[in-house]
Amino acid sequence: MKKFYSLILFFVLFLSLVSKSYAQELAAGSSAALLKPAAQETTDSRVRILREFLEKYNSPLSLFAGTFVETADEYNLDWKLVAAISGVESTFGREIPYESFNGWGWGIYGDNMIRFSSWNQGIETVSEGLRTNYINKWGARDVYEIGRFYASSLTWAQRVEYFMNKIDEYQNLNLASLPISL
Repeated sequence: MKKFYSLILFFVLFLSLVSKSYAQELAAGSSAALLKPAAQETTDSRVRILREFLEKYNSPLSLFAGTFVETADEYNLDWKLVAAISGVESTFGREIPYESFNGWGWGIYGDNMIRFSSWNQGIETVSEGLRTNYINKWGARDVYEIGRFYASSLTWAQRVEYFMNKIDEYQNLNLASLPISL
């Protein structure tokens, strides 16, 4: 009987050590998993594509490509939309009212003009306004329906769509030129 209890005690101790070791391994594994994304920080290719596209136009907005993409994601907008509007309204921020940071014609009509304190504030305000007013409130489903309210020009939506397509073309051109390695 003594042998039996000794065997059980040995077995319990053995399982205790094995399970403790396994628990430590799991803890170390989960800790390593938490660090992996930070170590393998990936950049959003949309940011790079938009930055390079805007640089082709010598746009001061090229430095804010990340803000365009992040804000578009936040408000569930096409990531090219707000940048494309700036292309139509101000040649991508190059032709704006003095120190207004308003490359979208946002609130500019007659003698009225809205000024933003920064490009970031402009991108945020326009993106939120498009989502809140044009899409949620008035039910716009595409750039043409936004254009009915946004602009007095009958060709505004067509020109915004043109720049959105140009960004797509630029993206596809860059993706096609990526090297393939096996």
